[in-house]
Formats: sequence, C-alpha cells, structure tokens
Amino acid sequence: MSSTLETGPTTEPEGSPTPRGGSPAALRPLVLRLHFYAGVLVGPFLLVAAVTGLLYAVSWQVEKIVYSHELYVPAKPATVPLSQQVAAARATQPGGTVTSVKTPAEPGRTTAVLMEVPGLAPSTKLAVFVDPHTAEVRGTLESYGGSGALPVRAWISHLHRDLHLGEAGRIYSELAASWLWVVALGGLLLWLSRRRRPGRRLRRLLAPEPGTTGRRRSLSWHGAVGLWAVAGLLFLSATGLTWSAYAGENVSDLRAALDWSTPSLSSASGGGDHSAHPGTGHAAHSAHGTPSGAVVDRVAGAAAGAGLSGPLEIVWPDGPGGAYVVKEIDNVWPQRLDQVAVDPATARVTEELRFADHPPAAKLARWGIDGHMGVLFGPANQLLLVVLAAGLIFLVGYGYRMWWQRRPTRGFGPPYRRGAWRRARWAVLAPSVVLAVAAGWFMPLLGVSLAAFLLVDVLLGLRARAASKRATGSPA
Repeated sequence: MSSTLETGPTTEPEGSPTPRGGSPAALRPLVLRLHFYAGVLVGPFLLVAAVTGLLYAVSWQVEKIVYSHELYVPAKPATVPLSQQVAAARATQPGGTVTSVKTPAEPGRTTAVLMEVPGLAPSTKLAVFVDPHTAEVRGTLESYGGSGALPVRAWISHLHRDLHLGEAGRIYSELAASWLWVVALGGLLLWLSRRRRPGRRLRRLLAPEPGTTGRRRSLSWHGAVGLWAVAGLLFLSATGLTWSAYAGENVSDLRAALDWSTPSLSSASGGGDHSAHPGTGHAAHSAHGTPSGAVVDRVAGAAAGAGLSGPLEIVWPDGPGGAYVVKEIDNVWPQRLDQVAVDPATARVTEELRFADHPPAAKLARWGIDGHMGVLFGPANQLLLVVLAAGLIFLVGYGYRMWWQRRPTRGFGPPYRRGAWRRARWAVLAPSVVLAVAAGWFMPLLGVSLAAFLLVDVLLGLRARAASKRATGSPA
C-alpha cells in the first residue's frame, strides 16, 4: 500500500497523477492526508496489536510445551470410564463443583475436568487434568474463557486484547481494529492509482521495483507487501471488531436484528449459561438414584449414539431436572460442532443442534472467529497469522521510514493544494461522506478519531493560510 506514513500533510507522493476536476481522483488528496494522519497517530496502536497478535499466534505451541506434563500422557489402547476420571478429579478438589468435562482431542492427551472453586477470577475455571488410561491426576491449572486458554496463553490473550489494563485497555485494540481497514483500503487506493511508466506495469504493481534506491525503494517494498497483505488485514480488522467494546456491541445488535445470531439449545434442555448448581459437584443423584458420576458415562454414550464424536465437552445441567449438553469442540477444518441435550434420567437425546443447520451468517462468524484465533486450519492457520502480523509490522516500520526519508524539512515534492476534494462531483463526494458518517457511527472510536484528524487538518490549513498572508502582506 502506498505508505502508512507516505508523506507530510502538504506533499504528494512521487508519480501521483494529477486529479481531474469532477473525477473520483479529486478525493485522492483527502485520502492521502487521512492515510498520513492515521499512520502517524494510529500506527503505534497497529504496531502493538501486530506484535501481541504474533505472540498469540504462537501461544498455542508454547502452551503445549510449557504444560506438556498436564496435557500429554503415553497413549494406550484401553481407557477407564469417564465417571472414574471425574471422580478422581473431584477427590483432589472436594470443595469444587464440576461444570464440564472435555474429552481428549487425540490419543496421548489428557481429559480436562473443569470445576468452579472459590477465589477464581470471572470466566475462569480450575482444570484438573486426568490420565484417561489410569485416572491418575496429572495436575491442575486455571482455564480461561470458552477457548480453555491455560495461564500462558491467557496472559498473552489479555496482552493482545487490553494490555492487561482492563476495560480501559480495550480502547487500544478497538482503535487499531477500527482503523486497520481504513489504512489498508486507503493505502491500496493510493498504490493502485499511482502512475507508472508503460511496460511491466503489472510486475511493478505486484512486486518491489528492482534497481531503486532511497524512498522510492521503500515505497516500492511497502506498496507491494501491502498489496499482498490487504485481504488478510481486512479479515483481521473485521473479525477483531467482533470482540471490541463499542463496535462489538453494534455488531451483536446488527446480527440479532438480521437474525444472524448463532443458535443455541434452549435453557430447558440445559443450554444457556452453564453455571453449576449446588450438588452437581458432589453426590447428586438422578431420578433413578444413580450417582451423578455414572450418569456422565450414560450421557456420553447417548451422545455417541446421536453421531457425536470427540473431542467433546460435556456440560453439567443448569439446575435440578436439567439436561446435560454435549458439544463437539473440534474447530479444525472440517469442523465438528454439533450439540445434543441428554436427559440424565433416561439417557435420551431430547434436543439436537447440528452445525450444518446454522444460518450462513452464523457459520461465517464462527469461521471468522476461529480463523482470527488461529485454530480453523490448525498450524497452517497459525503460520498465516504469523506472516500477516509480521507483514503489518513491516508496513508500519517502512511507513515511518518513508516519512523520515521524505520529511517536510527536506523539501521533497511540491505541496498538494488543500481543498482539492471540492472539485469532486457530488455524485462522488456525497456517497463518501455518507459512508464516513455511517462507519463513524457503527465504529464510535473510528468516528471520534476521524473527526479529530479532520479538525487538525483544518487548523493546520488555517494556520498555513494565515502565515502565507502575513508573508505576502495581505490582510488577514
């Protein structure tokens, strides 16, 4: 893309076409200024998001190495009943309440029994890891959120999300996600509209131009890398906004209004908030008087009879008389994400929710979230995220480098006249204004910062005009 920090607020890039009156190119000066201001002021936020995102992309492998004792055991052909594994976990935490069990994702992995225990932070459970072949407890670790992140990955996740500053820190990540798509599309427009000499134009568009030096070489590398990365950056921006505080709320409202929300099993079937109730963690009994530990074996068998296969998460009922919810949790493509509700008294499946029946928008949201987290295609997905994060770091770094190479004190290039956007036809200008207002409303942090950028540019223009009048002796 044509430089995150391509130039100062009053200069144009080399090779830029002169906008024609009434053409969309008359908006180029405004795009150029916006790209510059966004690069200068939002660039650091993008850089932090890229570095922390790169760390999160490799955190899955780090987690497996750091917690290998808890996560891995020698694979054997025989396993003990799931109820025995749950009982072993309960014995280590007599004051805890079992909320769910996650079966091994592959041979050689442990079973995770998730429990609520006093003193844990919100959205955090205690995971007790049990050898499925011997029911030996391998260790306990805190497990955060729906992804089951263990302490190392949870720490990196919070670093990427809010810099460990709580809700106030989420402003940084939302600001980065809100501006990433603007910077990416603006840079793409500037790069594609850059005038090139005839011959090998496609080569100079897709790859760095050989034989160049200085700022022209930096621009060539920045633009070519940005062109290849733009689709991935747009994806990261769109999916990242779903987790944001302000824009994320608007995304949720829009999905609800369009009936694009992800369906779930009804609360009567054990869906909804799967918080445990008193008694389920100890010697609760079903209607048949069977100890709850044995019930989990029957529930798992009923889910298998309904076609669900591991890895599975078996969620304990919301309250007395509720159903167990069994979920497939295989997020790697092709995904297995079916769910069933099982009546513990009869071991009958009372309700089914097949991922194939989800609305297309709900499937896209699921794939987008999993892709952003790096689990959709396993290690290949994580490698792609590493490459995208490294590309964004490169783009921001080269943007600052170009600004330094063509900083205003060096006097490169003629000034770009302010107000050139007025030459655009209303047919071009009006939709642009409507789009900017709509985007600013939907993404409030984008709207506020965009208004601040434009105000700064107007004030700089007024100051430059006043200085010019003073220099020529004209009345102010």
